[in-house]
Amino acid sequence: MSSSIDLKSKFKKVYDTLKQELINDPAFEFDDDSRQWIEKMLDYNVPGGKLNRGLSVVDSYQLLKGGELSDDEVFLSSALGWCIEWLQAYFLVLDDIMDESHTRRGQPCWFRLPKVGMIAANDGILLRNHVPRILKKHFRGKPYYVDLVDLFNEVEFQTASGQMIDLITTLVGEKDLSKYSLSIHRRIVQYKTAYYSFYLPVACALLMFGEDLDNHVEVKNVLVEMGTYFQVQDDYLDCFGAPEVIGKIGTDIEDFKCSWLVVKALELANEEQKKVLHENYGKKDPAAVAKVKEVYHDLNLQAVFENYEATSYKKLITSIENHPSKAVQAVLKSFLGKIYKRQK
Repeated sequence: MSSSIDLKSKFKKVYDTLKQELINDPAFEFDDDSRQWIEKMLDYNVPGGKLNRGLSVVDSYQLLKGGELSDDEVFLSSALGWCIEWLQAYFLVLDDIMDESHTRRGQPCWFRLPKVGMIAANDGILLRNHVPRILKKHFRGKPYYVDLVDLFNEVEFQTASGQMIDLITTLVGEKDLSKYSLSIHRRIVQYKTAYYSFYLPVACALLMFGEDLDNHVEVKNVLVEMGTYFQVQDDYLDCFGAPEVIGKIGTDIEDFKCSWLVVKALELANEEQKKVLHENYGKKDPAAVAKVKEVYHDLNLQAVFENYEATSYKKLITSIENHPSKAVQAVLKSFLGKIYKRQK
């Protein structure tokens, strides 16, 4: 197996190749200004994260193949990985505008830059359009090309629809906690995060490996389940994680987020505690946030989460070990290993 450091540096090189192709795309007559704009916009928004989703395509393909990858296979699996990072950048650029966010990955959101502003909306559209350009250039001759295009379209639709449920459930001015339930939380997470973050990388690797996705519905279910567990961890860390470890200060309570913690708290709270939650959740006031956290502590949500984590893990391992293919099991276990009991 190639070392992960080696793969990561190869992966990053592929970004430079793809970027050069896009800023010289023959379908458009670029001049210096437009070329510089796209390059700056890409460098600012695409490669800045942890790159977990993109690298997962390469890892998964390598586990399916069960041996060293040729240079061509490294390039193609990396290109698919970058398509996911591009898709993610497109979602985040537009997401930050919708949420009126200030920072992303430790720097100002793209639309907050003085020369960018609402041009960011069009940049989001461009990022989204880069995905089919990359697919067409590198995969058009492949037998699985149509399935790839189909997969990206489907997952994009699911993610945007998940974002819609999230946005309409948290309409500003209609802060009604009674709208929040575990089933709403689950739907938002499944569609907004799990499909593109967990299922998409593995589905890309399976297609590249020559598999038919219709034969892998069970794999999809396990990955969506994993994505749900990942988001519950995220909700938990937002409140209970150490800011110096997770790299940000959690604001789910102030932002009136449909967080697993508040949904769980509403389920377990007595009338008095429910009243405190209804009166204080979603307020920017530190005293109100403290009151919500006090209810979380009184309900011992840390223990409730630990119990949820243990149960989820057991359930996931059982589902994975029931899969007939050892290679697919290895892919799924590698995913689970990356997120189980994570601290950030």
